[in-house]
Amino acid sequence: MSNNKLYTDLVNKGNQTGEAISIQKFLVRVQGLDKVKIGAVVVFETGEDGIVQGVQEDFVEILNLSPSLISIGTLVVEKTDELTIGVSDDLLGRIINPLGHPIDSLGIITKSKQQKVFNNAITFNERDVLSTQMETGVTLVDTLFPIVYGQRIAIMGDAKSGKTSFLSQLSINQAKKKKIIVYVLIGKRKSDIELLIRRFEEAKIRDKVVMVIADVFDSLPLTYLAPYSGCAVAEYLWHAGNDVIVIYDDLSNHAKAYRELSLLLRKNPGREAYPGDMFYAHSSLLERAGKTLNNGKTLTSLPISVTPNDDITGFLSTTLISITDGQLIFDNSIMRQGIKPAVNVGLSVSRVGGRGQTQTARYLARIISSYLANYRTTLESSRFVSDQSNETKSTLRIGERIYLIFGQSPKELFTLIEQQIMLQVALGSGGIDDFDSVKLRQTVRDIALKDKVNTNIDNLSQKIIQSMQVGA
Repeated sequence: MSNNKLYTDLVNKGNQTGEAISIQKFLVRVQGLDKVKIGAVVVFETGEDGIVQGVQEDFVEILNLSPSLISIGTLVVEKTDELTIGVSDDLLGRIINPLGHPIDSLGIITKSKQQKVFNNAITFNERDVLSTQMETGVTLVDTLFPIVYGQRIAIMGDAKSGKTSFLSQLSINQAKKKKIIVYVLIGKRKSDIELLIRRFEEAKIRDKVVMVIADVFDSLPLTYLAPYSGCAVAEYLWHAGNDVIVIYDDLSNHAKAYRELSLLLRKNPGREAYPGDMFYAHSSLLERAGKTLNNGKTLTSLPISVTPNDDITGFLSTTLISITDGQLIFDNSIMRQGIKPAVNVGLSVSRVGGRGQTQTARYLARIISSYLANYRTTLESSRFVSDQSNETKSTLRIGERIYLIFGQSPKELFTLIEQQIMLQVALGSGGIDDFDSVKLRQTVRDIALKDKVNTNIDNLSQKIIQSMQVGA
């Protein structure tokens, strides 16, 4: 009999057992376990945990969740019907792996409950209408592509196009508003992970962030489990009465890991060699977001997808677009022009975000969109005209100034009121030659800070425009 007490106790309870007959790194084929179900958790006699991933006629396929290798002949016993992760409020401020074990050298984490990793989404009858805007602090996004709490919106773009920088801005802004962030890092380099942790520490928001990490050196099973474990943590905190934002960075790495697992398990490959249930793997994850009817709390899902060469027509990109309520497309060609955030205004969309905007904000967004479209058209035609009319000059000035306002460094954050004041000033500045966007930002910050209780956006905008005219 094994020296492992848990294994011995489970055998003594009469749980079904089996024996390893084939080993392929983390993939173990076991004879026995005749009545086991897919998703069940097993324990090897050497103490390692495994999860049942396939049930064949003559054997069961198990993913070893431990870095330790299993030997042929090793005995195994069923532990539970489904995989769970230990959760509690003590997870806030901590860094864990997909099994819930702390990896931040800060000691053990007290667990008060076991949460299903592969949980079902709340039903339609338990959901409420999404209606409250989430302030990202990024002017372009909050104005043209607003996000509402409880939404699922994909963040897409090529490598190094600014996706993670934007999400770190959003996380910092929301954490300062007492929202909880669950940040899942999937298959990332340690240098990228450390950079993100440093950003959160500098912003002093670590106590509002739970980080679930499967880095590039972790096994395929842990990489596969990472987003589901992160979602389970987020669901616990959500149902405990918090607004939670869960970020999956990124689902492209997750899909690649799942593809490799599926090929090892000899599942039939489909488009781009991804398994036939690739769509289900991500839709079942993202549909767990929403807003509860009983207390109005929300779980917002923000999945990242990498689009090589800015091509959004690939398999993963199109499936994520069909699953989510909108997408923000980050474009490297825009980044190379020095525009940050490098959001492609023509391809991005937020299908439900407008519900959270005020009437004034929606009107302003329509005006801005119209001006930008007019600016692009005028810019193209003005290249062939040597003598421009005053109207053309005004249109070009306003368009350029809107883009100046939209330009924002990763460390800058603006409230909705500050954003609206700056944009209204830009719209009304067509006849002014001298426009200092840096000075405008500081002026608006000072005014909004002094008059934050009763801010009349229209009056403040006019005062700033008048002061520019006097200065000119």
